[in-house]
Amino acid sequence: MSLLLVVGYNAFAQQLTMVDEDATAETKALYANLWEIQKRGFIFGHHDDLMYGRYWYGESGNSDTKQVCGDYPGVYSMDFAEIMMRGNPNSEGMKLRRRCIEEARRRGEIIMGCCHIDNPLTGRDAWDNSNNYVLKQILNEGSDTHARFYGWLDNVIAFVKTLKDDEGRPIPIIFRPLHEHTQVWNWWGSKCATEAEFVAVWRRMVDYIKANGVHQFIYCISPQSHRYDDAAQFLYRWPGDDYVDMIGYDFYEQEAEFGKMLEHNLKVLSRISRDKRKPCAVTETGLEAYTNPQFWTEHILKAATAEGVNVSFITTWRNKFVDKNEQDTHYFSIYPGHPAEADFVKFYQDKRTFFSKDLPDMYTLSKQ
Repeated sequence: MSLLLVVGYNAFAQQLTMVDEDATAETKALYANLWEIQKRGFIFGHHDDLMYGRYWYGESGNSDTKQVCGDYPGVYSMDFAEIMMRGNPNSEGMKLRRRCIEEARRRGEIIMGCCHIDNPLTGRDAWDNSNNYVLKQILNEGSDTHARFYGWLDNVIAFVKTLKDDEGRPIPIIFRPLHEHTQVWNWWGSKCATEAEFVAVWRRMVDYIKANGVHQFIYCISPQSHRYDDAAQFLYRWPGDDYVDMIGYDFYEQEAEFGKMLEHNLKVLSRISRDKRKPCAVTETGLEAYTNPQFWTEHILKAATAEGVNVSFITTWRNKFVDKNEQDTHYFSIYPGHPAEADFVKFYQDKRTFFSKDLPDMYTLSKQ
């Protein structure tokens, strides 16, 4: 049974449902506000923005985004993989992630977590798609793979139960495990498992998390772009409306068609969002080592504000921390010194983009 929310006034009210009927009040409020903000614009997010930047690491209060525009992203995206696989609450990585989550919540920002967990069958990384037995073994309750995977779930359950805001309330999190499941590169991808196996693992995972007392998750599924996508591509391996709260989208394409393709796909995504009455968002995007000085207004803003497009937020992938003398170009967002700095400020100043300071109270249910 899913939770029912009613959003809007009287004749204009819309019914929204959530996977977890016991979701906390703050989680319900965040969910409703994610739906509402799609009508006004979109929130900007950046993966790992509070943990490190292009040329800094672990400095409390720092942010590549803030260094450029004077404000933090409205969405802080991070990875639960280390938390799930290591489970040591006193490790430096765990303490850093906790601090960043708590700082983001204190400012009223949104927290989202993906999970690049290792292959629980082979012990190799998340991109080990060498066989098609992993999900089969997760579904086999007597297997070591099953025990290892559910042990990792136990670790993230234990961690998030300790995440509290300043009033001692659980911090809501947009949880998007097994992302980019429509592609082939991960052990949970379409090369390694049937649609039925993926759906079964997703549903059992969600049920397990709820049964173990976590009621602060918004469950988000994130298909990966495949050039000009249609509804069938977005809904491939769909676990069912009762097991998905939010429709994410990971978009990575070449610059020549980036903006045009993004606009097309966001229109499809927005139609699905409206039909299913579930908020939608770009959960990962960007161009690695982009150089276009008008990237933010020409590609992102134009596509995200086109007619027929309504998304809650757009989150760019990380800026890898490097020494200033390194030649590594694994960055996807803005940082001081990038040729698109001025354009990003223009993007920031547009009334349709929401950063940290622009956000309404996302954790209180609005009067309507």
